[in-house]
Formats: sequence, C-alpha cells, structure tokens
Amino acid sequence: MYPTIYHAVKDLFGIEINGLKLLQSFGFFVAVAFLVAAYVIVKEMKRYTALGIFKATTRKTIIGAPAGIAELAGSFVIGFLLGWKIIGMFFAENVGADPRAYVLSGQGSIAGGVVIGAALAAWRWYSANKNKLPKPEEKEEKVQPADHVGNIILYGAAFGFLGAKLFHIFENFGSFLNDPWGMFASFSGLTMYGGLIMGGGAVIWYARKHKFGMLHLADVCSPAVMLAYGVGRMGCHISGDGDWGIENTTNIPGFLPHWFWAYTFPNNVNGEGHTPVPGCTDGYCMQLDTPVYPTSLYEFLAGIFLFFMLWSMRKKITTPGLLFSIFLLFNGVERFLVELIRVNNVLFHIGSFGVTQAEIIAFCLVLVGGLGIWWTKFRRKPTLS
Repeated sequence: MYPTIYHAVKDLFGIEINGLKLLQSFGFFVAVAFLVAAYVIVKEMKRYTALGIFKATTRKTIIGAPAGIAELAGSFVIGFLLGWKIIGMFFAENVGADPRAYVLSGQGSIAGGVVIGAALAAWRWYSANKNKLPKPEEKEEKVQPADHVGNIILYGAAFGFLGAKLFHIFENFGSFLNDPWGMFASFSGLTMYGGLIMGGGAVIWYARKHKFGMLHLADVCSPAVMLAYGVGRMGCHISGDGDWGIENTTNIPGFLPHWFWAYTFPNNVNGEGHTPVPGCTDGYCMQLDTPVYPTSLYEFLAGIFLFFMLWSMRKKITTPGLLFSIFLLFNGVERFLVELIRVNNVLFHIGSFGVTQAEIIAFCLVLVGGLGIWWTKFRRKPTLS
C-alpha cells in the first residue's frame, strides 16, 4: 500500500521527497477521478450540443475594467494560505509524521504566505490592467454547454465531499461523539453514497438554474460518474483506507494471485492491524492480522467495466433518462453484491441478516433504476437521433 504519494515515489523510483508526504494517495486518486469525469462529460456535452439537445446561451460581461479591491484581496488571501502552508512545510518539524496535523495546525511560513499572496495579487492586477479600457464596456458573450462542466464538477465535488463526510458521521455516530472535530476534519472516513447523493443534488440544482434538461444531463453524467467511482475505489485500495472486506481464510484458487483473493493491506494509511510490516520505518508500518477480501479492488474493476458498458451503449439509447436508469441499476447491484463480503456497520437486523446503510441505498438505487427503465422504455418517446 502507498498511504501517500511520497511512499509511491520512494518505492517505484527510489526518490525521497518529504514534501510529498502531504499528498495523500486517496486524495490524489479523487482528484484524478474528477479530472477524468470532467473529460468524459465535456465529450458528451459537445455531442449533445451537436445533436441540438443542449444549446449555447449568452451572458453579459464587463470588459476593460480594472481589478477591484475585492479581487485583489481575494487573490492575496488565496496566495497567502498556499504560501503559508506549502513553503512552511519545508521548515516545520515532523511534517511527515502527521501531515494532517500540520495542515490543520497554526504552523506555517508567514513570510512565505506574504510573498506568494503579494505575487498572486500583483499578477491579478497586471492581468486586469493590461486590458484596461478608458471606459469599460458591457458585452454579451456566448456560453457553450461544455463551458458549464467546470462549475458542474466544482459543485459536485464540494457537496459530494460534504455528503460523504456527513453520511460517514451518521454511520459512525458513536465515534463522532467521542471526537467530533477529529472525525470531521479527517481526510479519511468518507461514504461514497453520501457523496453521490449530495453531489447529485447539487448538480440537479445547477441544471435547473441554467435550464438544462435534467434527464439529458443525468444521461450525460452517468458514464462519467461510474468511471469516477471506479477510479476513486482504486484510491481506497492503494491507500488502504479501510474499505476492505471481511476476513477471508479460505484457500486461494490456484489461478489467482494472493493479493486478489485475500490481502493484509500492509502499510495501510489507517494503521489498522497489530502485525508490523518487516523493515518498515516510514510511519505506516502495520498490516492486518488476518487477510481480508480486497473489495476496493473488486469495485475498481467493476466500475471500469460498467463504465465501458455505459459508454458503448450511450449512442444507441435515444430516450432521455434511460441511460441514467441503467446506471442506477448497475451501481446498485454492484454495491449490494460487494456489501455481502465487505466490512461495514450494521444498522439493524432482519432475522440473522445484518442490514447496512449502503445496502439500503443500493436497494433503493436498484428499485429506482428498474422503475426508471420501465418508465423511459414504455412511457417516454425518443428525442435523440
């Protein structure tokens, strides 16, 4: 496992860059997930625009205006925060031992923050004033549908992170009461379905505000969300963040490598387990005592496979909402099956069967997806060609 990018670079290339200890592997893969999702959504947005489903709009903008005080102050604050922490990490003690503690602490370089903040504000002033006009003009500019992708990703990411954190807190409320700030500020402890629900809600709000057809936009985003889900699960696996399965002591099938069937997640980011990793001195030196199913790896493979299935059928489907309904069905079935061998908190029991939060949501996704397929297949008329 590679809990941080530092550990990956050290193991793969033999190079030690202490600053990379601040870059969590899970966070890196989440960033990659959003980037690939944005790329896929842009491609689909352009295709829908060419079909005439999405149309360009206009907006009024002021050109030739100098940089305002608020813009310069905002640039300075952003630059100060970045310089304060990034430059400060090269001088602070024990940054690598607990990167999260450093990020959330008052440690940093004030001088570095002032320099970077001033530089960013100066660049903002220069960029605005080099195009300054004697009299600022108001013009209308055309906004292509694909130009909204950045905002869609931003809203989805921000509310998705909040939802993932809140759902994790609800699922582990006892631990939250013991350490509220520690759990909320932690970079780990995220529930994927919480992110999917709140992130999806934010995107729906944005779609209504900008008059996108919600079913069309849902179809556009479905393959991208499935791809991002798979990439995010690889981040869970690489970092060893606890999204693994139940103990697996059964015999390994001869045609499978051990890490695919039963794995101890050495060097996992949470420090889970009581068995030390031989020769480890980098702070993340524990592994599980008993091998478990690597369910995060299974979900990565399932996510990528289902993405290609959705991607291959997207042009064959002409009824709005049908691709989205298939996505819900695929995602719900995949997650429900994985939950059967995955470690998770049980909310209540039905007989001897423990029911988890993810199983309830997965069942609802299957139900909504199935009803959506029936409704779009038999009740709605095709609109794409």
